[in-house]
Amino acid sequence: MLAAAAPDKQISSAGLAALVDHEMDGAAREVAEAHGLCCPPHQARQLDSAISSGADLLLVMDKRQRNELMQRFPMVSGKTFLLSHWNGGHDIPDPYQRDRETFEYVYKLMEQASNAWLARL
Repeated sequence: MLAAAAPDKQISSAGLAALVDHEMDGAAREVAEAHGLCCPPHQARQLDSAISSGADLLLVMDKRQRNELMQRFPMVSGKTFLLSHWNGGHDIPDPYQRDRETFEYVYKLMEQASNAWLARL
């Protein structure tokens, strides 16, 4: 979502508990594409010290992730924020293995939060 909206920025994804080398979740792809996003092939990767230290900004979905990331990689604490930082600082739930309605709800939360970041990138 951010990468599509800011093609001049280098934006990538990695997870704290990623299903490494797995494709994007099918329901997530369906919802994203229904909202006009192009979702090229994707392979999940695990966040590591090289990725985290090389990033200018790390965005996470919830406070638990932020805390875990800062515990694993303390050097990134100053550049780790909630995706929703600029629009309320609330947790955005993980819709994995939930119904399409949940994916739609989470998509809207992510879209609002991403738009708030775009104004500041």
